[in-house]
Amino acid sequence: MRIGFLGPKGTFTEMAARGLFEQGEFVPFRTIPSCMDAVSEEVVEIAVVPIENAIEGSVNLTLDYLIHKQRLPIVGGITVPIEQHFLVNQKNPSAEIEKIVSHPHAIAQCHEFLQKYYPDAQWEYMNSTGAAAAYVKDHPELPIAAIANEIAASEYELTTLHANIHDFTNNRTSFIVLSKKPFTLICNGPTHTEDKTTLMVTLPSDYSGALHQVLSAFAWRKLNLTKIESRPTKTGLGNYFFLIDVEGVMDDVLIPGVTSELKALGCGVEILGSYPCYTLEKSKAKA
Repeated sequence: MRIGFLGPKGTFTEMAARGLFEQGEFVPFRTIPSCMDAVSEEVVEIAVVPIENAIEGSVNLTLDYLIHKQRLPIVGGITVPIEQHFLVNQKNPSAEIEKIVSHPHAIAQCHEFLQKYYPDAQWEYMNSTGAAAAYVKDHPELPIAAIANEIAASEYELTTLHANIHDFTNNRTSFIVLSKKPFTLICNGPTHTEDKTTLMVTLPSDYSGALHQVLSAFAWRKLNLTKIESRPTKTGLGNYFFLIDVEGVMDDVLIPGVTSELKALGCGVEILGSYPCYTLEKSKAKA
């Protein structure tokens, strides 16, 4: 099985992919859209992409591309603890750092450290932390550093000048698994935490109190919502759809009942996936 992930090697997405799948051919892609396109075009069977960070929130690129460009079923999820390190080239470890490169989320997650120790350094955003580490390796002559994980440090033979520079110790990133064809995700390595069903709901434009009635359809059935988020429909200013995560897998009664009730209210409803979720941090998993 070919498994696509946001590359290059050494990203947290690769860590998530290898945590879920013990075997397979792991294929890096330069961007999140190209990784998702590869599933649609059947270049790979599976794609693992980031969906949300505990500090920086949702990865809007993933959400918007999933909704508007590549509507692929979500078949699984995994959460990975995030530990960011300050990496420099082994050939020039004592250089005075003038530029710091990494993914925008990674730089934002280390803002306090950067302001304290490198307030004058420039920031340059890259597609991934792995790409930043590769860039530092390929440019030993430059006074630069990357923010990335310990896997990237090992993969690209970089020196960890500062370890664990993230601002919050409870930093986590959630990833989703996408598959064009029906796929049942069963993992033995990571710890299973929950099952969830993700829905996309579009409200009718002329229905007063529609969002309240949407939430009521879940509430009176005692369905627990673990997340609700709005995103623009891209059809006009003020037009939004809602992504809703429901605790539990798709059943034959409750969730179908919700979708029928919402459609009767004039809402658009689509099930994006019903899937198991895992974590690589076993001590934080549910019993």
